[in-house]
Amino acid sequence: MTKSQRGVALVQIIWILAGILVIVAAAWHIAHHLRSSDVQFLTSYQAVLLSNGSVYFGHLQGYGGRQPVMTDVYYVVAQANPETKQTNNILVKRGKELHEPDRMYLNPSLIVLVEPVGPNSKVAQLIAQAK
Repeated sequence: MTKSQRGVALVQIIWILAGILVIVAAAWHIAHHLRSSDVQFLTSYQAVLLSNGSVYFGHLQGYGGRQPVMTDVYYVVAQANPETKQTNNILVKRGKELHEPDRMYLNPSLIVLVEPVGPNSKVAQLIAQAK
């Protein structure tokens, strides 16, 4: 192999390595983007069911990412009337607890499902009344 042939072979190897690097960088970028892309919701509020059975209603941001956050959070409390034995469900806004939280940072592995809260649903009506 002559000196010029070795030079051409070296240039070819460099171009091949550069091409492989570009492909790997593009694949990493696409995979990172898919992993960190947040789901966008079309409704104002979402219902989030956690693995412990708790359901929260609020504005969910960052779902699909590493640290989803809920703000303007509500939950349902069942209250029994001792006289009639009937149970009434009451929507309670988070933030009235002793530590007055203004948001919830959720562990994504504990989220079982997320559903939109319909704008005409009973929950949406109760939230509107609470405001």
